[in-house]
Amino acid sequence: MLTSVQNPLAKQIRKLHKTQERHRENLHLLEGTNLLEVASKINYPLVTILATEIWQKKNYSLWQTLQTQAQKVETISPELIKNLATTINPDGVIATAYRDSRQPQPPQNLHLGLVCDRIQDPGNLGTIIRTGVAMDVDFLWLSSDSVDLDNPKVMRSSVGEWFKIQAKVENDLASLVKKYQSQGYQIIATSLDGNKTHWEIDFTKPTILLLGNEAQGLSPELANLATETVKIPLANDVESLNVAIATAVLLGEYQRQIRC
Repeated sequence: MLTSVQNPLAKQIRKLHKTQERHRENLHLLEGTNLLEVASKINYPLVTILATEIWQKKNYSLWQTLQTQAQKVETISPELIKNLATTINPDGVIATAYRDSRQPQPPQNLHLGLVCDRIQDPGNLGTIIRTGVAMDVDFLWLSSDSVDLDNPKVMRSSVGEWFKIQAKVENDLASLVKKYQSQGYQIIATSLDGNKTHWEIDFTKPTILLLGNEAQGLSPELANLATETVKIPLANDVESLNVAIATAVLLGEYQRQIRC
């Protein structure tokens, strides 16, 4: 049983709390029963899995399955897992996996794609991912200067839907958007001064939806590529919505239209 913070494996996992170390080691963290249940269902490859004895007994079947997916399996003390987890009250299991385990590519018949520009809050990105899966978004691109796609809080905030989203980091969002624009896609950007409400946008057309930074919105380069700007009508002098909430409102309208 692992009990010491001086153990080499414990030291490695603790380092993965930092973005630069996750990149250097090409590893990311998966924390909690919820995420690992989904990882188990899709046979997601794991490098290491660590769990307390209490967790193993409580989740016996899941534990047996996960052991077949991991290169290394360890039992860990409750005290040590508190030190290694990024959550305040870990539920007893933590794992690592390679960051490049997935290399998704957008489908040729993409109908709706999300472009996320400089999203900084991991909770926002996790919620956007969860909403995107729920509303059947085809693909998500994330700028390289956003929060990590596999940040532990992003993964937890997605409530397991992280494994289902087709997404990748894109170094040149402007070129990507121009490519789809040249193929006839409408490019939709949210704006407080938008020329249409989200009800007036025809989401039955092939669409790329641009989502901007929480404080600064879209970069001017991306904003200038929009073929339509959309505003969400707000009451009671509320100036704007959180980017994740605004995304949910827009995708809800998308679903309404394609289901009619």
